[in-house]
Amino acid sequence: MGARSEASVSWPRALAWRLGRQLLDPVGDESVGGVVQRLGAVPAMDDSLAELAVRTRRTRSRPGELAEALADGEVVKAFAFRGAVHYLSPEDGGAYLALRAAGRQWERTSWVDFYGLTPQAWPAFRTAVREALSGGPLTVAELGAAVTRHRDYRHLRAVFDDGAGTLVKPLTWQGDMGFGPPRGGRATFQRLDTTPRWQGIPDLDEAGHHAVESYFRSYGPATRDHVHYWLGNGLSAGRRRIDGWLASLSERLVPLDVDGTTAYVLHEDVEALLAAEPSNEVRFLPGHDQWVMGPGTKDESVTPASRRDAVTRKANLVIVGGVVSGTWKVRADHVEVTGFDDDRPVPRQGLEDETRRLGSILGRPVRLALAGSA
Repeated sequence: MGARSEASVSWPRALAWRLGRQLLDPVGDESVGGVVQRLGAVPAMDDSLAELAVRTRRTRSRPGELAEALADGEVVKAFAFRGAVHYLSPEDGGAYLALRAAGRQWERTSWVDFYGLTPQAWPAFRTAVREALSGGPLTVAELGAAVTRHRDYRHLRAVFDDGAGTLVKPLTWQGDMGFGPPRGGRATFQRLDTTPRWQGIPDLDEAGHHAVESYFRSYGPATRDHVHYWLGNGLSAGRRRIDGWLASLSERLVPLDVDGTTAYVLHEDVEALLAAEPSNEVRFLPGHDQWVMGPGTKDESVTPASRRDAVTRKANLVIVGGVVSGTWKVRADHVEVTGFDDDRPVPRQGLEDETRRLGSILGRPVRLALAGSA
C-alpha cells in the first residue's frame, strides 16, 4: 500500500460514490438485512436510532421491521465494535466477531481471577451456556439460573444476578449466543447457530481478509489509518494482523489521490467511483450513524472539526453531499434544524424534501424549522 496514485478524485466525488454504496443517494430498495450487511454493522445502543438508520436507507419501510428481522434471523445482534451492541448480518457477522475474539480476553489473568474460570474450563462453560439456551431465548437471570445449577458454575450466581457484566461478551464473540427478541422490556439471549442464515465463526485470517475487503467496499476510498480505526480500535484485531491482511489485498487495491490524500479502493470499484458526480442530497441521520462512525469522527472529509462535538454528543445529523453540515431534532410538530447560517447557502429545498421524508417514516406530518447556528 505504498504505490503511486493511479488517478485523482475530489472528496465530493468520492463521497458521492460512498453515498451510493451506503444507500443514501439514491436511497435503496435493499431488505433490512441487506442494509445491515451493506453497512457492516449498525449500533444498537438505542433501537429507535438503529431502526431509523435502516429505514432512512430504504425507499419503503415500516415501524418494527428491524425487530422483526431479528426475530426472523434476517439479522443478528451481538457485542461487537468497541464492546457495544450492534446489529450484524448473519452472513458476515461471524467475521467481525472472529476479529473481536482474537484478543482472547477470557484467558487474561484478571479475567480468570475475577470469574474463576480458567482457559481450560472455558470450553465446557460455553457448552453449558449453549445447552441452557437449547430450549429458546432466556433473560440473563434465567440463563444464570440454568447455568449455575452445574456445580462448577455455582460461584457465578452473584455475577449473573448482577447482570453478568462482561462475562457474556465473549460468548457472543465466539458465536455461542446473540441477543434474542426482548421479553417484557428485558433483553434475552439465544443460540446463534439456530439462526437459519448464520454462517458461523470463520478462521481468523479468512475473517480478516473478508472484513478488510468489506470495509473498502462500503467506506472507500480509505487509508490504512481508516482500516486500523475500524478493525483495530473498533474490534481490537491487532495492528500486525491488520497490516498483514492489507498486504494480502495489495494487488486488488488501487491508490487514488483524493484532494492530496492517498486513499485506496478495490480495483473493481475504481471506474464507478471516478464516474460519480458530486451530490447535493440532504439526509437526516440518527446520532452515531455508520456514515460517520465507519470512517471515524476525526475524518474531516465527512465531519468538519467544527461539527465533531455534535457528532460525539450523538446529535442527530444533517449531511449535505455526505458532509456533516448541521443537526436536527423533532420538537412537537416540527423538525428543528440547526447549523446553517448566512455564511453558507442553505439547501432549503433539500431540507424541506428530507423533512417530508422523515415525516413519512415517523408516520405523522412535520414541518421544517430552521434555527440559528449550531
